[in-house]
Amino acid sequence: MNARPRPRILLLIPHLGGGGAERVTALLARNLSPEKYELHLGVVTQAQTGGELLPSWVQIHALGASRARAGSFKLLRLVHRLKPDLILSGIFHLNFLVLLLRPLFPQGTRVLIRQNGTVSTSLVLDGLPGYTRLLYRMLYHRADRVICQTRSMAEDLARVLGFAEGRLAVLPNPVDVEGIRAFIDRNPARQREAGPQLLAVGRLSREKGFDLLLLALIALRAEFPGVSLLIAGAGAEEAALKAECGALGIADAVRFAGYVERPVEYFSGATLFVLPSRHEGLPNALLEAAAAGVPIVALPASEGLVELLRDQPGVWLAPEISSEALAATLAAALRALRPGERFRHEFVEQFRTNRAIAAYEALLDQSLAGKT
Repeated sequence: MNARPRPRILLLIPHLGGGGAERVTALLARNLSPEKYELHLGVVTQAQTGGELLPSWVQIHALGASRARAGSFKLLRLVHRLKPDLILSGIFHLNFLVLLLRPLFPQGTRVLIRQNGTVSTSLVLDGLPGYTRLLYRMLYHRADRVICQTRSMAEDLARVLGFAEGRLAVLPNPVDVEGIRAFIDRNPARQREAGPQLLAVGRLSREKGFDLLLLALIALRAEFPGVSLLIAGAGAEEAALKAECGALGIADAVRFAGYVERPVEYFSGATLFVLPSRHEGLPNALLEAAAAGVPIVALPASEGLVELLRDQPGVWLAPEISSEALAATLAAALRALRPGERFRHEFVEQFRTNRAIAAYEALLDQSLAGKT
């Protein structure tokens, strides 16, 4: 008698080597049980793969579309060829495409989507087209479950879209806490510059608030003239931010590292990790910095973020979203910190890979059993 075949899971992201959403999906691909599931990873806007640290049992399908929404036919062909039992999409514009195509998927295909930000805030602040709210309302109801990173994010989605809370799941982002701490132990803190070194990581876009951080840096230099800033990330705002550095007279204090595949390599040399976002879900870069023990300064970019960070040792949370509040909070942190000081950041323990993967596998199993 043949053994029951493993359920076939198709994970979908635009491409490997991207931001937090892509890293989360890559962690899922690496850590979901190959004994329980047959794992496939679809990368929609990537033509070929190579060099990514994924295990051999994960089958990668590079569709090579010019952009996510141009990958409709290629994605549909892949789904009909694989006939996955379940699809998990990991970023909002790809979620729209998957849910738009869902009526054309093989019957019985389960679809889960992962929401990366707070819907109400994104609709107001991200400069999204006016029809985006309509797409959310029309398409998200086609998902079997929507995965949110925090309870406040789930409550917002339920309120804004009229979504039944029973079809929402709050799951922790997987973070390789042990791997990050092992790397830090092998690479102890080292100062690259003379003064305090600030580190910020993220896509160079308006919602990430790097312009606020540049303005805060000017005020900070009055008290800490040797302070420097390293920004790790790429995006549409890069040229504008570099020009702003020149206009503000701080080009000598700011370094742009471009896209960095492993931000952990910069944690050892950082005095502070800074999250200057205007709005944010729960960024993995912050959780990874916490795993490394780096002191944290953050703007109150979402309710979930505030709930996580409030009153935590080694965390300074600004009272409002402004460059002035950020500058004052950075100054307070730098006055309080001893050189090279690090913190345990106990709040990151809930995001350990084994705990997060167990939560994801429980949801996958529930969904595959046809339960919502």
